[in-house]
Amino acid sequence: MTRNDLPPSMPPAEAPPEVQTGLMARFRNYFLTGLIVAGPIAITFYLTWWFVTWVDGIVRPFVPVAYRPETYLPFGLPGSGLIVAVVALTLLGFLTANLIGRSLVDLGERLLGRMPVVRAIYRGLKQVFETLFSGQGSSFRRVGLVEFPSPGMWSIVLISQSPSVEIANNLPGQEEHISVFLPCSPNPTTGFFFYVPKSKIIEVEMSAEDAATLIMSAGVVQPGSDQQKKLAALAGMANAARVANSTLRQPEPAKVD
Repeated sequence: MTRNDLPPSMPPAEAPPEVQTGLMARFRNYFLTGLIVAGPIAITFYLTWWFVTWVDGIVRPFVPVAYRPETYLPFGLPGSGLIVAVVALTLLGFLTANLIGRSLVDLGERLLGRMPVVRAIYRGLKQVFETLFSGQGSSFRRVGLVEFPSPGMWSIVLISQSPSVEIANNLPGQEEHISVFLPCSPNPTTGFFFYVPKSKIIEVEMSAEDAATLIMSAGVVQPGSDQQKKLAALAGMANAARVANSTLRQPEPAKVD
């Protein structure tokens, strides 16, 4: 074989399309892996920082200037207002548990009970807070499925309490009903509240946190899915693209007759 029989070599400035495709695949896989790792961490830190600064902004005006950390430090101390709020709420709970504290709370509730508009708002919010934070109720701790919005279509609901006697007596049929909340995706704080017969609810062995994650992700993150397996799969794809790219770059040995 002579030199003229060999195929012409490609100019150094040009690259095969396969190499470019391999580089783009590696870049995409590495970018997605970094996004999956950094995205939740960044959003968590951002929401935590927003909550801390929000509480600080509410509590700081009630703290005297002499007791503020920025009075003695050249910079502000984030979280100082949150600490003051936690201590104040704990002290309030301690005082309320005593006889004098209960008497003051009863006096304040009687005063609010005489205000027409404020009375309804206060009673409703008080019942909600007592139900959610008492640790004794079962509201919104059970997850179920109901046939909504049409037959054959199922939606996730959070099971609440049974209706009151006034409402239960006016519901059609003899079957016992229960109140449920259907969160909307991707914002689970909005949704629909309705009463449904108990036989129409399929209770699911799932925590309320997993249900909220499933709703917020619009089904992308399923309960029980292992995030580490997803990261390992993306890393494997990136490694495979790297190996394929290195294979394409290796020149084939010339055949000698």
